[in-house]
This record gives sequence, C-alpha cells and structure tokens, in this order.
Amino acid sequence: MSNIHYISSDILSLEVVQEIISHNKTIELSQEARVNIQKCRDYLDEKMKSYETPIYGINTGFGSLCNVKISNENLSQLQENLVKSHACGTGEEVPSEIVKLMLLLKIQSLSYGYSGIQLATVLRLIDFYNNDILPIIYTQGSLGASGDLAPLAHLSLPLLGEGEVIFNGNKIHTSVVMQHFGWKPIVLQSKEGLALLNGTQFMSAYGTHILIKASKYSYLADLIGTISLEGFDGRQEPFNELIHFIRPHKGQIVTANRVNEFLEGSEIIAQPKNDVQDPYSFRCIPQVHGASKDAIDYVKKVFKTEINSVTDNPNVFIESDQILSGGNFHGQPLAISLDFLAIALAELGSISERRTYQLISGSRNLPAFLVDNPGLNSGLMIPQYTSASIASQNKQLATPASIDSIVSSNGQEDHVSMGANAATKALRIMDNLERILAIELMNASQAIEFRRPLQSSDFIEMFLKSYREEVPFVKEDRILHYDIQKSIAFLNSFMIEEDLFSN
Repeated sequence: MSNIHYISSDILSLEVVQEIISHNKTIELSQEARVNIQKCRDYLDEKMKSYETPIYGINTGFGSLCNVKISNENLSQLQENLVKSHACGTGEEVPSEIVKLMLLLKIQSLSYGYSGIQLATVLRLIDFYNNDILPIIYTQGSLGASGDLAPLAHLSLPLLGEGEVIFNGNKIHTSVVMQHFGWKPIVLQSKEGLALLNGTQFMSAYGTHILIKASKYSYLADLIGTISLEGFDGRQEPFNELIHFIRPHKGQIVTANRVNEFLEGSEIIAQPKNDVQDPYSFRCIPQVHGASKDAIDYVKKVFKTEINSVTDNPNVFIESDQILSGGNFHGQPLAISLDFLAIALAELGSISERRTYQLISGSRNLPAFLVDNPGLNSGLMIPQYTSASIASQNKQLATPASIDSIVSSNGQEDHVSMGANAATKALRIMDNLERILAIELMNASQAIEFRRPLQSSDFIEMFLKSYREEVPFVKEDRILHYDIQKSIAFLNSFMIEEDLFSN
C-alpha cells in the first residue's frame, strides 16, 4: 500500500480520511489538481489585467466594505491585511489532530480549481501538513457563516511567516520554522486571502473527527450495553429479529443483530430468567442505540458532501467566463447536522448512565453498589454520580446552536449558522460519552463476576480478559479515579475489525 495520498477529484470519504490519518500518509497534488489550480489562477490573472468592474473580495473590500474599490497595485496588500485582521481567535487551542484535518480539507477544497489560489500557496499548505507544522488555532471566533473566518485566518498566518505553530512538539513562532526549512513567506495575490479564509474547514474538520470517533463508540455502546445486559441477567427476547423486521429502521436492526452476535454461546443469557421484562435501558437498546446510529449515518452523508465541496467565495468558473459571488461558505448544513449529531451522542450517554444505575441498585441478586460488604465499602456508588453529572452536562451541551443567529458586519452578514459553536460542543459531548461508557464498562465487568461460574460468550470473555489486565475487580474500596482513567484509555486504544462505516 502506498503511503502517499494524491489529492484529486476522487471522492474523499470518511474511510479514506481515516486511512490517511491512521497510516500517517503524506499528501501530494495529483497532476489533475495541479492543472486545475494553475488554469484557474492564470484565468484570474489575465482577467485582472483589463477588468475594471468591482469584483467582490478581489478588487473590493470585504463584508460591509464590499463597495470600496481597491486599486490593482494594492491587491496583494489587501489580501495580506485580510488574513492578519481576521486572526482574532481566542479561547482554548484547537486539538492538533483537528488542525491537521483542517489543513487536509482546505487543500482538498482548493484543489478543484474554482478558488483562484496560487499553486505555490497550496504546495506550502501541503508542506505544513506533511511536516506536521500545525498552526495554533483557537476554538472561539467563528460564526460559521462567512466561512470559519477567524480559525482559517490563524491557519493561514504561517503562509505569511506570521503566527505560531506546533513543530516537533514545541510551540514556536512561524519564522523559526521558515528559517529551518529555508522558506520565504508567500506573497498573496488577488483573491487568495478570501480563498483561504472563506470556507467551512473548521466545522468540517471537527465534524469529520467526531464522526470517525462516533462510529467506534456507537459500536462500543452496543458491546458495553450487552455486557451490562449479561451482568444484569437480562433477557434476549427483545433482540429477536422478528421484532425488528416489523419496525425496520436500519440502525435498530443493526443494533439487535450486533447484540445477538455478541451473545452467541453465552451461558449467562441462556440460563432461565426470574424476571419477565427488563427496564427500558436494556430492553430498548436496539431502538435507542439504533436511532443514534441512523442520525450518525445521516450526518456522515452531509459531511461527505461538504468535504468534497468548494466553500470559498467568490468562485471562478473558467468555462462560462464568470466570477460569481454566492454563499457556499455558509455553515447551516453543518450546524444543523452537528446539533443532530450532538443529540444522538448525548442519548447514547443518557441510556448508558441508566444501565449503570440499574447495575448498582441491588436488584437481580447483585449486591448493592456491586461490592461485597456494602456499608463498610461504598463500592461503585460514586462512579454513577460521576456518570450522572456528565450525562446531565451533555443534555445542556446538546441545546442546538444552529437556531441562534447574531447580525454581524454592519448587517451585511445578517444570518449566521453558529456552526463553529455546534462543532466544539459536539466534540465535548463525544469526549463525555467516552467517559460515560468507560464507567458503564467498570460496572458491567464488575457485575458479571457475580454471575460466576457461568460464562458469557467467548467474544465478551476475551474482551473482559483484556480489560481486567488494566482494571482489576474491585474487592474493597480504592481510589476509583484511576480505574476510570484506565477504562477510558482502554476504550480509546481498543481496535475494532468490523467495518464501522458500512452500518
């Protein structure tokens, strides 16, 4: 397998993105992409030699200054000023893995030849990507409307030799990296500042990162929920395919089938049951997990379209000899989808916390708080508190950002998506879900020990054996913070062989 990914017009799927990341591939422009970029730049240069009519962002000011004409000799300065003036992000630093995704997605969007970018500019972005030179970007500052202006300005500053980057694990000024590689700053030409700053790559990178992770944790929610079902001595009937064929939501069917596969050969599930029905948090796993799966699947489709799109403005159409100003930078499709994704992930956490609560409640012949000698030992009482607080925070974070809008740019940008806020909130929910599922795994694995000598399925027992190497059975009270952290690390490192993107 080649360790190079060629940027081209081929569809960039989430699977391909994950492969690029997991194999740490370098990227290069295909010949097709090089030709497209150069043809568009040549067309624009030729057009500007004789074109006196104002063209938004190319020889005019920006936003509400769109009617201010800029002379040709100042066009380069105009673009540089744009990048510098818009680099006003604040808040926490964007995680490095998301910054790298932003670089990849920005390069992909510029490669189609509708943006008027210089080839040299794109090649420098590729240099940043391949050498892990990651600009410092901040989480706050984008309205998700005229693109992710502030974050993309910080992404672009190093092209000018400005701003800070992470390189070799250190935060340094870009000038140090430029000197190290013998590079000179890029001199931006007409339109380039807008090509770099207009776009949805902040929202897109967050969404892509979350979706890759969500696919894994949707699977783990099914697996850990099944282990909880075994620990609770629950019933298998609710997962019978006959039930789901008469309400055939795809995610519901996938979930039920997966749980049945996890349970295959289990002695615990096969033993006679004393209870006729299980609580909803067990019985309705297919319906609840399935609804989240279907939501995730919808959001995947939206982001697949987005990361294969041109989202800057204006756009240059060589064949029709037109330069058109529109609104492809508006983040509304992403904002709504990120809010939908956030709700879906929050619900996976909500039902997980309920299963944890049921496991510690002292029912089904399990000891209270899943520990011998409760009273002297608090056992797993307080991890459920932690899970409940996180699940509640997720509900607060899941309040939609996309229904909000604040007028900006003197009324020129009078409807904004707030998709960047939706993106950062969705990542927090994703990280919280990981913690909630880790706590459920602690409880589920503890509960199963009280079902011995019966065994669960070979797959579940193998999974639990690996987990027990990291987190031993709780015999008496100890500091459980460390168990939670080890459980999170275990889930984070767990490799799944199943093709998660096909479900």
